[in-house]
Formats: sequence, structure tokens, C-alpha cells
Amino acid sequence: MKKGLPFGLVLFGLAMTGAAAPLRIVTTTTDLASLATLVGGSRVTVSSICKGYQDPHFVESKPSYLLELRRADLLIAIGLELEVGWLPPLLQQARNPKILSSGGYLDASSSANILERPTEQVTRAMGDVHPFGNPHYWLDPENGRAIARAIAQKLSNIDPPGKASYDENLARFEANLTTKEKEWAGRMDPFAGTEVITYHNSWPNFLKYFKLKAVGYIEPKPGIPPSPSHTLEVINLGLARKVPVILVEPYFDTKTPAFIASKTGGKLLIFYPSVGGTPEIADYFSVFDHDIELFVKGMGARK
Repeated sequence: MKKGLPFGLVLFGLAMTGAAAPLRIVTTTTDLASLATLVGGSRVTVSSICKGYQDPHFVESKPSYLLELRRADLLIAIGLELEVGWLPPLLQQARNPKILSSGGYLDASSSANILERPTEQVTRAMGDVHPFGNPHYWLDPENGRAIARAIAQKLSNIDPPGKASYDENLARFEANLTTKEKEWAGRMDPFAGTEVITYHNSWPNFLKYFKLKAVGYIEPKPGIPPSPSHTLEVINLGLARKVPVILVEPYFDTKTPAFIASKTGGKLLIFYPSVGGTPEIADYFSVFDHDIELFVKGMGARK
């Protein structure tokens, strides 16, 4: 035998050479990235285009996004035209055939319960209404479960040797989610039926799951900034119905919501809809942990 590396190191090197590289997953949002990481485990690497503190409707294109998409084995998107303003141009420039076909593309909405599907023709006069339903569906934990299942199935199709690992990770996620749902219900059930005002119509799935109700919106129409006259209407609504809390996403200006809160006595809450919106929201479970804690504190002694 010729001199060189020890025999054991040669075998180790051969094993490493033959090992499959992790699947590269790109998601459009951090929530999808968290779910993909929880299901994919060590067999995947995951990156998100939109950050948790950004409005997912509006993302500025960057060269780094093109690089990620060109190298991706799988792209997971929210769908329902949430990303219609920025994702199609990126895909066109990336020219990655894997993610341009159904084999390397997953529309997470296809597995979820979608609310507010329009029953009439959508026009620009209605504001930024999504023609296929409200795209903020991940804010229902059961939709998170459905998305995770869809991701596990897709990964198993792309990487059959990893199926057992994906199934095991999915089972662990579902068990943890079931435990968390019981915990969340224990905290939120005392407030069932509470009426809230929100800035944008981001929360129908969250509100329905936790038995809350939006009675007004600070935007007169989706995507339309509040006018003085509409702001007065919201103030009168908040006073008449004694609305206890006002929910605002972190990427909206809080000047008008704070003014409304000061006039109505409602508590202004900055609700984070996505993973990474603030450092302590590190995964999908933390989105609900954080916002529920904020809501319960905002409600104070009201039970």
C-alpha cells in the first residue's frame, strides 16, 4: 500500500464525498422558513427572502435574493398573490428550472383553510383585496399544521431517502403544536368574543381561531391610508362598542392608531405576524406565544 492518508481517513473521506448535500430551501417568509426548518431538520438549509419585520406585500429586490433562488432545490411561497408584486420578476431573473416547475415549488396556501374568498369580481376600487382569499392564513395554528404536512410530503418526494426523518420531525412538530394549542387556549378562552380594531386586515385567521372579532379597520380599504374622516369614524366606533384593544403590525406608522387609542381608551398593541419580527420571536410557536402574552396583558383585568 502506497504511503498517504491513513486507511480510516480515506474511508471517512469517501463517505463524506458520497454524502448527500442538504437540500437548499428558499421561502418567501420567515414563517414558512421556520416550518421548513422544523420539518427538514439537518437534511435541509433554509433561507427566507422577506424578513419578519417587513411587510410581505412589499419586498425590495436584492442581488442576494437572486443568488439564493438560483441555487434553490425548493421554493415555498405563501401564494394567493401575496408576493405578486415582487416574486415573479425575481423568478424570471433567477432562471432556475427546478423552482419554476411543480417539482421544486410549493404553494403553501394549497393545503390551508383560506378565509375571505371574494364572491364578487375584485376591482381596484376595493383597495388591495386579494382575489383568491386572505393570504395571512399561517396565523391559524391548524394551518401551520397543514403547511408542515405539505412540506414533509414535498421533501419526501424530492428526497425519498429522507422520508423517515421528515416524518419523525413532522410528528414531533405536531405533538409540540398540540401541547401549545392547549396552553394558548387556556390563556385566550377567557377573552372569547372580545371585539378588536386592527390596522390592516391581517388577522382573520388568528381572530377566528381564538374566538375574537374585528369590528373595524384603521385602513378604510386594504392598503389605503386612513383619512381624517375615516379616523373619526373609527374613534366613534371604538367609543360606542368600548373596544378594549387596537392591533397594529410593526411596519405601519403608529401615529393614527395611537391617536385613536388615546381617544377611545383602547390599548394599542403592536402585534407581530411573523417569525423574526422581534428577536424573541425565534420560531413559529413564538409568534403565538408573543402575541398572546401581549394580548392578555393588554386586556388587563378584563376576564
